[in-house]
Amino acid sequence: MSHSHDQATERRAFLGRTSALALGTLGGLLGVGSAAAQDKPALVRVRERGRLSVGLYNDLPPFHVKGQGIEIELAKALASALEVEVSLLPFPADDNMNDDLRNMVWKGHYLGYGPADVLLHVPVDRPLMQNNPRVSIFGPYWRERVVVARDLSKLPELDSLEPLRQVRSAVPGLSLAGWLMIGADEGALRERLITKIPDGVVAAQMLQRGEVAAAAGLRSEIESVLRGDPRFAIAPIPMPRAPKDGWAVGMAVKKDATDLAEALQGALNNLAEKGELKAMFARANLAWQRV
Repeated sequence: MSHSHDQATERRAFLGRTSALALGTLGGLLGVGSAAAQDKPALVRVRERGRLSVGLYNDLPPFHVKGQGIEIELAKALASALEVEVSLLPFPADDNMNDDLRNMVWKGHYLGYGPADVLLHVPVDRPLMQNNPRVSIFGPYWRERVVVARDLSKLPELDSLEPLRQVRSAVPGLSLAGWLMIGADEGALRERLITKIPDGVVAAQMLQRGEVAAAAGLRSEIESVLRGDPRFAIAPIPMPRAPKDGWAVGMAVKKDATDLAEALQGALNNLAEKGELKAMFARANLAWQRV
């Protein structure tokens, strides 16, 4: 087992224990209240409580790392639009998205934390919606893609993965980009890949330092480090198995929280129209466009 995998496992266990204690206490403060209170519409409950609880993934650069990132700003802006305070509920990702939706949107985690009023960074994906009838997924605010960045002095062209057989590339092994690169051309690139890294941000930083000739990861990860640097080019990973158009990222609430979903969608629309959403992404060196 790799060192990075050990660290990730230990971090997840630690976060699980500490989150259970801290967020369990917080859950008591937030409270679901009486059965009568539960009969009230979700938005009414949020406003009476004076607080919007927002689920956030841990260790998801540039969206959230140690209390900083795009989605920290977004969570605060959404709460402000509803004229309430924000309560951040960071949590470690589970094995699949269905588990995350159960733990953080409609049921709560068996360790005692959650659910939140809204979960951020949810794929706006029809099969996911169909598989999770207890939640409403909406409000896309970013389009994610798998990309590869390259040093133009070493790789002036990259129309296929063939040139990567001659150079060293960095990609987080436990990621979609890693799965694609490791399995490409029947494993032809495997010996040229550095995969024991946590995310695409680290891969991009290795490229920036000249340690590798290429780096693959999510668009948000790679661009947050390299966008605007003329030494590098960033493009979709040139292989047919990669999702061509990427996927939209939005948010999720309980299925019956229609008033809350409408209010959050309205707040998101307003942030986009005022240029505030674009500014949030720009502070992370990302070029935001309407999804």
